[in-house]
Amino acid sequence: MTPDGFSASADAFGEQPSNAQLSHARWNDGDAWRNVIATAALGVGSSTLRSRFASRGPGGFGLLPVRSTRLPSLSGRLLVTNEAGEFALLTEAEHAALLDGTLPRGTAAYDALLARHMIHEGQVAVPLRLLATKLRTKKAFVLEGPSLHIMVPTLRCDHSCGYCQVSRRRMDEAGYDMSPTHALAAVDRILESPAKALTVEFQGGEPLLAFDVIQRVTEEVTRRAAGRSVTFSMTSTLHHLTPEIAAFLRDHAFQLSASIDGPAAVHDSNRPVPGGNSLAKTLQGVALAREVLGPANVAAITTVTRSGLEQPEAMVNALVSLGFRSLFLRSVSPFGFAVRSARRTGYDMAAFLAFYERALRRILELNRGGLAVEEAYAAVLLRHMLTPFHSGYLDLRSPAGAGLGVLVYDHDGSVYASDEGRMLGATGDPTFRLGAVTEPLAQLMASAAMETLARGGVAEEQPGCRDCALVPWCGSDPVHHHATAGDVAADRLSSDFCQRHMGLFDLLLGLLEHGDAATRDVLLSWATRRWGTDGAPLA
Repeated sequence: MTPDGFSASADAFGEQPSNAQLSHARWNDGDAWRNVIATAALGVGSSTLRSRFASRGPGGFGLLPVRSTRLPSLSGRLLVTNEAGEFALLTEAEHAALLDGTLPRGTAAYDALLARHMIHEGQVAVPLRLLATKLRTKKAFVLEGPSLHIMVPTLRCDHSCGYCQVSRRRMDEAGYDMSPTHALAAVDRILESPAKALTVEFQGGEPLLAFDVIQRVTEEVTRRAAGRSVTFSMTSTLHHLTPEIAAFLRDHAFQLSASIDGPAAVHDSNRPVPGGNSLAKTLQGVALAREVLGPANVAAITTVTRSGLEQPEAMVNALVSLGFRSLFLRSVSPFGFAVRSARRTGYDMAAFLAFYERALRRILELNRGGLAVEEAYAAVLLRHMLTPFHSGYLDLRSPAGAGLGVLVYDHDGSVYASDEGRMLGATGDPTFRLGAVTEPLAQLMASAAMETLARGGVAEEQPGCRDCALVPWCGSDPVHHHATAGDVAADRLSSDFCQRHMGLFDLLLGLLEHGDAATRDVLLSWATRRWGTDGAPLA
């Protein structure tokens, strides 16, 4: 626990309770309450346990599980959240009175906490049921099974991106395309998933260089998945898109994401190709895709490298001028082969957060001027903060999305628990390889890799997370922490994952609390859209 984080448990005061405190220590036992609520939400509740923790403190109220955290943007107030992510902001005095059970009834703080089921007045059955319902809604993904299935048709690619995360191969190298046998076996595994709604996403390399694999898998899934909802998507440079391929993608309602890193000077430096003019070639593909599939089905993903850090406004302006209205600004990955180029392309998280704040403020400025533009990752975070629902975004799940929500089928027939796990595999770390695509799904899900993920997969149990008020909005991402700290259960507080998300949540809370009505309206509109597992907005 950090000095800025408190949990509603008997040791939240930083020391063992004194004799004077012992008389009401049980009412403050947040960890026990969490077990009760989680059991009621995802299993069978226990009335015996409910009665054990129904005690009230000296102020006549009982404390349901809350977590508290100080953030720079809150001007001396503390963020307090319940298990479902509903929040209140308290002064230091109000927070102290909450923890020692003396917060006066009838105050605005008391009423806000009571309304959000952070405290109870003795009748615990109703708030327990309501909290369990909220938690069940927020964690609905737990019961879905793997819904995102990522296919890697080929490792071949004609780009030489400095921040590339995967082991790309030259265009003319043989042996790096997925075989028909492995492709059809992947379809078997996809359809073994119990998820009612499936997404099949093609990545690379450059996936269009193995369009025959894309076509085979798409047609087979379509034929065999009758009655199930299936979404097809692809991340591509679009350099190899043809009218015939575009027509096929349109007929199967593909959603496309193109990597565009901002103005031509930045993009072409980040993503060089033989003959140059990388951005111009991508934009030709974007134009064709928009013409055939429609503009709403073509999105941009922007990786921020060191060369773009000093020009966030120019980057936003460039993307908007190209017709994109949903931007996804992401930092350089710490996975796979990108680690080797970190000295050239990387930066510390503080630099990215400074970039992101300026970019986000520019996007909000455009909205105030009448141009509707959104930043997709901010929208994902806001959905977690402001609505009862999870976005579905895999990196922000607890239990973790790796394996439970996504499976990755590599070109060679290996199956990984996440795309990041595949990148680690390419550099000699097979920790998250579940097995071979020819193995049944049940066997893959019982692999040693899944046991490893389980150890670090529940954020509420991880050091640095368990007492943080942001944890209901955040995720555990054990693959990231294995890659950066060597342990799926590493202390999150020292990780760039934690630093990034604490910074982003702090920025958004500051805008919600201190921004004008127009800013709050824009942020709320982003939160109430629907988002896919990869962070892309759904129509």
